[in-house]
Amino acid sequence: MNDHKSIMSRYLMYITGLLHEIESSPHEPLMEVATLLADHIAEDKLVYLYGPGGHSNMNATEVFFRAGGLMHISAILDEGTMISNGALRSMAVERTPGYGALVIEDNRLASGDILIIANAYGINTACVDAALEARRRGVTTVAVTSVGHADAVPKSHIARHPSGSNLYELCDYVLDSKVKPGDAAIQIDGIEPKMGSTSTFANAFLLNSLMMTTAAVLAERGVEAPVWRSGNVPGGDEWNNQFIERFKGRVRWL
Repeated sequence: MNDHKSIMSRYLMYITGLLHEIESSPHEPLMEVATLLADHIAEDKLVYLYGPGGHSNMNATEVFFRAGGLMHISAILDEGTMISNGALRSMAVERTPGYGALVIEDNRLASGDILIIANAYGINTACVDAALEARRRGVTTVAVTSVGHADAVPKSHIARHPSGSNLYELCDYVLDSKVKPGDAAIQIDGIEPKMGSTSTFANAFLLNSLMMTTAAVLAERGVEAPVWRSGNVPGGDEWNNQFIERFKGRVRWL
């Protein structure tokens, strides 16, 4: 029989263990990307963030127009793979060759831009095509993905890009989320598949850590990067309204 109270405890232990694994990894990649973003933001340039795939879309919204988030983040909120348009449709679109490239083209990314592609598994056609098109255009790319998960999926798997390429192999920088194959973590007695997804926690931890480290690098240089405050606390709207005109029109989904 399952100990119902222990299920939450096991899940907590697994998630905190995964976050500790990420934190205990070498910090050089995170610092390198944070410095790259800081250089970009210091010149008042936007940083684009795309989460191609069903639940990967949450990665784009995690640090966009969010309390404590950098205002220079411009999320690519393309409707094609949004689950709100249908989960099966979303999966079909993320497996459609050329779609990811079309998104990059539609957002007019060009040489000198920075694009973060956050996708837990890093194998599907949309994220790989986005990385390939970005590279063709001279865009600097950062992958937030699980290297181990990508390596564990057979090259012949139906969810893969036709080339069998992995996102982490195509980007200039890689932040490894350490998500294990299958994503779900907890085995429940009497239920065959594991439950309790992990990738949302891992990606959110990595992305928020990157944003804060970038802000710290800028602060050390004496550059104050504008950061969103919650509009649900006193003074929040007043703070944010100081900067709206600076970004409205530049940030597509603001």
